[in-house]
Amino acid sequence: MLPLTTMAQTASAPLVLETKIPLGEVSGRIDHLGIDLKRQRLFIAELGDDSLGVIDLVAGKLLQTISGMREPQGVAYVPSADSVYVANGGDGSVRVLRGEDLEPTGRIELGNDADNVRVDTPRNRVLVGYGNGALAVIDPTSRTKTADLRLRAHPEGFQLDEAGGRVFVNVPDAHEIEIVDLASQTSRSLATQRARSNFPMAIDRDTRRVIVVFRSPPTLMALSGEDGQIVAKIETCGDADDVFVDPKRHRVYVSCGAGAVDVFDQQGVEYRRLARVPAVPGARTSLFAPELDRLFVAVRAQSNEPAAIWLFRPVP
Repeated sequence: MLPLTTMAQTASAPLVLETKIPLGEVSGRIDHLGIDLKRQRLFIAELGDDSLGVIDLVAGKLLQTISGMREPQGVAYVPSADSVYVANGGDGSVRVLRGEDLEPTGRIELGNDADNVRVDTPRNRVLVGYGNGALAVIDPTSRTKTADLRLRAHPEGFQLDEAGGRVFVNVPDAHEIEIVDLASQTSRSLATQRARSNFPMAIDRDTRRVIVVFRSPPTLMALSGEDGQIVAKIETCGDADDVFVDPKRHRVYVSCGAGAVDVFDQQGVEYRRLARVPAVPGARTSLFAPELDRLFVAVRAQSNEPAAIWLFRPVP
């Protein structure tokens, strides 16, 4: 059998690198990505450079770099308000930009360590993880915080189960996954057993499973969305920071700071690794856009590799 890195470069590879889009003079750490599908613009939280990169995906080039951020970590486009929300870990603020021209239109102060951003489309609200343990609930119409959902420790990756009105939250410092009921604002916890550092999370809506990736040891775990029971476990690449489900192909993509993207095939209750696709050490954040059928991987600058977005096309 060929090594996984060799398999990823063959014609049968599940991901093919189409292009690299340079990010300009960006030298620091890159965090999460967001996308405006209507205008086909990709947003890059350039944490180490206190900036937000904007890529024109149609032209395949950098559109602009917005400076003045403070360690941006999370970014999301909110269609109902035609706005871009950028969470800043450095000062705890959420900056709001107008979708049309990306001019600032608001700022919400959360206190400290504003992190991941998710859009709750059915209820027209934005959720932002922050501080020592909370999800801020923000009204995108008034651009104000309306509530806090309290947690046991700082939230990392979290996802909305839109059908059930729940939020699944990775709380690695508490060694837990918390499930928050949005209607009652009550929560319960799932122990992570001996697994630690659960950062990325995704929801497979077809199988009604929650996909959680741990860094210690490097493990992908599939949990039942009904009762939280473990459905499957499999080893994955190290220092994972993002995971996405490809519903068309029944695959899972895990991007890792160890310098790879792991591709898993899901059949029934089993997960099988198809390939370990080489990237660059430190390139641990990504975004999969099913509407565009593309995986975007953020690659920070290295001695022989400038900062860029690597664009992968899934096959077949």
